[in-house]
Amino acid sequence: MGTCIGRRPIDVMCGSTQGRSPANRRFTVGSSRARAELAQQGTRGDVVVPSRTMQRSQCVRNGPHDVGGAPPCDGVRVLLLWDRHLARRTTPGMTGPDTGMTDPRPARDRVDPYLGTRVHVVGARQARPNLPRSGCPFCVGGLEAPEPYDVRWFPNRWPAMEGDRCDVVLYTSEHDATFWSLGVDGARKVVDLWADRTTELGARDDVDFVLVFENRGPEVGATISHPHGQIYAYDHVPARPAARLGARWRPDLEPGARAVVAHGQWTAWVPFAPRFPVEVAVAPVEQAPDLPSLGDAAREELAVVLIDVLARLDQLYDQPLPYMMWLNQRPTTGPGRPGYDHAWFNIEIVSPWRSAGVQRFIAAAEVAGDEYFNPVVPEDLADRLRGLPGGR
Repeated sequence: MGTCIGRRPIDVMCGSTQGRSPANRRFTVGSSRARAELAQQGTRGDVVVPSRTMQRSQCVRNGPHDVGGAPPCDGVRVLLLWDRHLARRTTPGMTGPDTGMTDPRPARDRVDPYLGTRVHVVGARQARPNLPRSGCPFCVGGLEAPEPYDVRWFPNRWPAMEGDRCDVVLYTSEHDATFWSLGVDGARKVVDLWADRTTELGARDDVDFVLVFENRGPEVGATISHPHGQIYAYDHVPARPAARLGARWRPDLEPGARAVVAHGQWTAWVPFAPRFPVEVAVAPVEQAPDLPSLGDAAREELAVVLIDVLARLDQLYDQPLPYMMWLNQRPTTGPGRPGYDHAWFNIEIVSPWRSAGVQRFIAAAEVAGDEYFNPVVPEDLADRLRGLPGGR
């Protein structure tokens, strides 16, 4: 009988076998080795060992480590991950997970009682492997892309929140591509996928806010260089989007010397008070609350302006720019929920680089005072970006 973990089929098996190779070993209920593996691996009660020969994960289940829908048995749960990219501590060239601070308990939210700051405590994410440069899991034939594709999404194997709330979005099967090199057709496919997932996730009763975002480059935490982004589906509206909604955020339609570029009904500019050395905002000239509400022409123009802006940013320092990008949309709507019809869809793109290869770190005074010191004059940044050719 089969069941699923992360929407992938597995086999439920029981019993123990002695003398097998580490890739195919199984453990019995009272096994001290199994308990030690459980504590060491720290992946929500799973023992994870690699197997290069199996085409599906296998599982030996026991009581508290139950997998819904599978019959009870007398073993501890063991996941044999056939893909070598997740063969922790055994694959040459791979850095293993930090198990010293790993905690298998489910993610929990904590709120600072004085500031109201929400912190998601996700100890299990310490077990994420640092992948080698070769054998990308997002390339065709890899772990997450067994078949050819243009764009695709799948559930994150290392979710920051539980309950199918974290997606990974692959922009292209081309490993060395960038968002702006996709061309308008490729970028439009990504925009449409963002919109589709916003609609699908937003229809859930347990989702109040859908955040589409991208971390590009190791300087901002990206562990895989293949072009991709992510989507988080929150069960609440995070503080910053809530504050912007409360302030009735609107685009700066007359930025003057801070203007970067305009395409059709879209405009891009450097904000008046940017927190980061490089910061660009993108928004439609006419109010629209979210991606799904954009018509065909507006989505096409959004693809054009994103390609243009991101191409300029990659030329700013004559090398690929690490950046963070996120989409600000209205909270999800439904019975008993506010409509937020006044929300104005926009995109923010920021980079910590203050010059080529030189990162500006958020330091103690800024963290302590929640006030920022930006060494780059916004008008100067906009002037430089205007002078660079945009992508097409």
